Amino acid sequence: MEISRDKFKHIGINEEKSQAIVRPSMTYWQDAWRRLKKNKIAIASLFFIFIMSLMAVVGPMMVKFQYNDNNLMLGIFKPNAEHWFGTDGLGRDMWARVWIGARISLFIGLMAALIETTIGIVVGGIAGFFGGKIDMFIMRFIDILIAIPFLIFVILIMVIVGSGVFSIILAFSITGWLGMARLVRGQILQLKEQEFVLAARTLGADSMRLIFKHLIPNTLGVIIVTLTMAIPQAIFTEAFLSFIGIGVRPPMTSWGQLANSGAQAMQVQPFLLLIPAIFISLTMLSLNMLGDGLRDALDPRLRK
Repeated sequence: MEISRDKFKHIGINEEKSQAIVRPSMTYWQDAWRRLKKNKIAIASLFFIFIMSLMAVVGPMMVKFQYNDNNLMLGIFKPNAEHWFGTDGLGRDMWARVWIGARISLFIGLMAALIETTIGIVVGGIAGFFGGKIDMFIMRFIDILIAIPFLIFVILIMVIVGSGVFSIILAFSITGWLGMARLVRGQILQLKEQEFVLAARTLGADSMRLIFKHLIPNTLGVIIVTLTMAIPQAIFTEAFLSFIGIGVRPPMTSWGQLANSGAQAMQVQPFLLLIPAIFISLTMLSLNMLGDGLRDALDPRLRK
């Protein structure tokens, strides 16, 4: 079938429009935020975490009861108009205790995760970049620490420093960075011989600039996902320590301590366990979903 050329019109080339920049210029973080906003689940998770953090600050102020006010005559009450989450076995208001517990659990999880991530990035980046004897020494030291059970570190710290929030964070900081260091080291080993690193080295970049300016940003996706997983892991570990009696000191409370107390009365008043368990589960789910969204937004290799 033959097509006549008369049906087509030559429109020419507009040199000015062809040279125009269609996409607006933006920084790396602006582009990451633009990509993150397209992920509705990640944004919903971020909003939930923000609400939880806000309630941890203002939640205890919304009721007239203090988290440590005992009323043995009151006993256990189910949720009602006066005690929104009910009361525990000592007559303490569960609403105030849940949000004080959220404050302590989120603080422990966030601080422990940030400290162990920072140490892991520095140590893993140095080991992976320099290699050789430095890498050998660091990795063997990590292997020795991994071989020692975490609970032994915790017990030693509790004996020396005493139990409390600071002791728990210190215990996480001593051993929590080991997995992050090995992860970052593996990523650095894959990236350090690529062309952009060789180009930066040719232009005169020193070792520290190569590690923290060029290599670490290209591992942010994996780091962010691991970081978001470290926060709920720290919360659950704190719950375990509270269960065996070396966690947060009473009358201060946390989600783990509330879950431990609720487990003892689950057959009688299950809401004492269900309330902190629901908050722990939703927080973990939100952090996981946010971590997946941040991985997709921050990893340059996933850009289209």
